[in-house]
Amino acid sequence: MENPGTSMQAITKVVMKGRVITMGGRIDEMFQFHQVALNMRVARQELIASNIANADTPNYKAKDIDFSSALKGALTGTNATLQLEATAAKHLAGDTGETAMGAPVQYRVPTQPSADGNTVDMDVERAQFADNAMRYEASVRFVSGKAKGVLAALQN
Repeated sequence: MENPGTSMQAITKVVMKGRVITMGGRIDEMFQFHQVALNMRVARQELIASNIANADTPNYKAKDIDFSSALKGALTGTNATLQLEATAAKHLAGDTGETAMGAPVQYRVPTQPSADGNTVDMDVERAQFADNAMRYEASVRFVSGKAKGVLAALQN
């Protein structure tokens, strides 16, 4: 007698662009983008919060990530990091730089220089913090709606 689970798996397999994907895999694929995007939003929120917390720290440089490039790199697996080039034998290997989920962290260009070398502009940071939080909330609501739709489809 044939195993019912095996025949059900055979029915649900779909060949798509040379890959065999089960229905569970398609659902995972559907949510993968949102999972990566939400994780990137969290990493960016932490960077912005760090900027706000260090607004009075002398010589602190405000940091951020290019969200769209970072997301594209995270999804395709091509987040490139710059390698340091040693031109002399005594050069240190060095660190390739700080990253947030594989995305290179960049310094903000200050709009108005500070006497103590701090580049945090609280108006910019508050606006970026609020924008990122709003986009995070919108993504969570979108994922929640998609999950409810998948659940309804599976129950019917």
